[in-house]
Amino acid sequence: MSKLPQITAFFWIMKICATTLGETAGDLLSMTLNVGYAISSMILIGVFLATLVTQLISKSYNPLLYWTVILSTSTAGTTMSDFMDRTLGLGYATGTTILVTILLAILVFWRFSVGSLSVNNIKTPKLELLYWTTILFSNTLGTALGDFLADSSGLGFAGGALLIAGLLALVLAAHYYTQISQVILFWIAFVLTRPFGATLGDILTKSHAKGGLDFGTIGSSIVLVSILGVCILFTTLKHKKPGAARPSNDE
Repeated sequence: MSKLPQITAFFWIMKICATTLGETAGDLLSMTLNVGYAISSMILIGVFLATLVTQLISKSYNPLLYWTVILSTSTAGTTMSDFMDRTLGLGYATGTTILVTILLAILVFWRFSVGSLSVNNIKTPKLELLYWTTILFSNTLGTALGDFLADSSGLGFAGGALLIAGLLALVLAAHYYTQISQVILFWIAFVLTRPFGATLGDILTKSHAKGGLDFGTIGSSIVLVSILGVCILFTTLKHKKPGAARPSNDE
């Protein structure tokens, strides 16, 4: 039985919300609470591993569990990226390059060891591990790319968000009007939604002087976790309806 949700418009809304929350929650732990990037990374990677093990041993799709793992990859990815770029002093461009290389290596290994990058049939422990490892590094990459666009490219938070939104619109158009592989488009969209969430998170949390809305990491995280919680509740109730279709993953 598939343990992944259907890939619908609602899925992408929840993905953006979860990755934006990952940005604000990660910053809340590392910056607002002053835990630091290194310790925050270790804490959040531990949370990710705990949720991942729970997901791996589960026998069926559980919306709350699935989105908890997505959120844990996003928060861990935020602090991992910040640790690389800021604590280690690699910078956004170098950090992004390293993460792109790692992500491509994972995808190449997946493609040649399995034969396809499709998430239509994620039913074995090996495929699940590949799936979640790819997601972890795509979210880490997305944080680095989002920070690069917001801080180093000159676009600012809003400009970075608009650029990524434009790229996502192109992917959506390609989905409906071209013959480009749906698997390729899925992974492009999956990666791009993370920097969109990162720049959107910066817009919510940063001060007015820096071009943000000044909600702060605490206020933004509360709003986002409330929205995501409602979405998860709706998805759970819909999934438990008698006669509800079993989740499939047609991109």
